[in-house]
Amino acid sequence: MTTPEAEQSESLSAAEEPLAERAASGGTMRTGEDSAGSGVPAATDESAGAGGASGTDESAGSGEPGETTVHGGGAGPRPEERLEQAVRVAEQALIEYEIAVETFRVEVENFSRLHHQKLGPMYTRLDELEAEIAEARAARSGDPEDIRRAHEARARVMPMPGVEELFHGWMDSDGLFPEAQAMLTDQPVRPPQRVRPSEEARKLYRELARKAHPDLAQDEAERKRRDEFIARVNAAYARGDEAQLRELSEEWAAGPVPEEPRPSRSEELYARLEWLAQRRDLLTVVAHELEESAIGSMLRLAPDDPDTLLNEIAEQLLAQVTEKEAELAALRG
Repeated sequence: MTTPEAEQSESLSAAEEPLAERAASGGTMRTGEDSAGSGVPAATDESAGAGGASGTDESAGSGEPGETTVHGGGAGPRPEERLEQAVRVAEQALIEYEIAVETFRVEVENFSRLHHQKLGPMYTRLDELEAEIAEARAARSGDPEDIRRAHEARARVMPMPGVEELFHGWMDSDGLFPEAQAMLTDQPVRPPQRVRPSEEARKLYRELARKAHPDLAQDEAERKRRDEFIARVNAAYARGDEAQLRELSEEWAAGPVPEEPRPSRSEELYARLEWLAQRRDLLTVVAHELEESAIGSMLRLAPDDPDTLLNEIAEQLLAQVTEKEAELAALRG
């Protein structure tokens, strides 16, 4: 009898091979179908989802290390062993997928840098020519619509700086800084008021300091707990926060929070499989966004010879520049 965990392991191993081969050969994910579809082991969904847990036999849920499952009269592997195998396979498949996605991301980044270095000046020149042509038409016609278009074309050449650039040191997107507000309203910048804790706050502070002092700890774990607690007490006292000190006093009187029971080994493995599936889904989204971006789409047009693609685009832009320069010369007559 084949168990669900064993089927998951076999499916993951089979799905892993093309991805590993692609990564080993230096290849990258070229299309959405390759990267987001078949690039990730489909069986990871089954092994990580809730359906994977419900499809196992009861011994997998119990997490008892000594149990075995009988297959045809013989002793089979423990449930944890099957789950561990599924986790190992899923982890390896995810690693290969991450390598493939990161490889493609680096290629897109490098191509974007080359694209900007080689073609950026040509795009800038085209924008400038478009603005000059629109301005020349507006000057000749005086038409309000032509003037509006000229302003829009010029704005594309000289983008509006952000708030932080215009008011560096004065304001950001949230508004004026306090210092700037004080200067503009002729008000002095006030230092924070000195806190004077109440008598009750002083009393609570002294009581807590005596009870929770770290030097009263019997072991290192207790000392750490007391250190962290006293740090919160000191912060509340520095603010003169009597209510917070009272809450801290009640918290100390209640004693340490008992540790939550640790999950079984099977529960840990299922949680790991679920995390691997979530990570895979996230990478799928990243791969899709990379491939659908402008640079990613261009790179997919010539994955083996991007330099030639850049040269072709440069020739097209150069022809457009020549055409626009002739148009501008004709308008200026």
